[in-house]
Amino acid sequence: GEVVTWGFYGFGGDSSAVADRLAAGVTSIVPTDMAFAALKEAGEVVTWGFYGFGGDSSAVADRLAAGVTSIVGTDKAYAALKEAGEVVTWGFYGFGGDSSAVADRLAAGVT
Repeated sequence: GEVVTWGFYGFGGDSSAVADRLAAGVTSIVPTDMAFAALKEAGEVVTWGFYGFGGDSSAVADRLAAGVTSIVGTDKAYAALKEAGEVVTWGFYGFGGDSSAVADRLAAGVT
């Protein structure tokens, strides 16, 4: 489906920067306190809202371009599960957005 947003621009109310990617094919939307992540049919993740709480996924964008099967969010971060069992995280580091300390354990085989 299509995503339509409204509300305070800094908290996800303005998705104009990614509106073309939200025009069709969205299957689910997951919020944090101030951002949103949309999962598309082909496994792409599109994010918008406050950059520090997951609205900016540019650091992991290449890993979110395809193959994601599900997304979960905390108050300020996200984790995405990919088809091969890899977990990708982004958002506020103190709330789970930085999984670099356990990256080797999240690279594959997670169910």
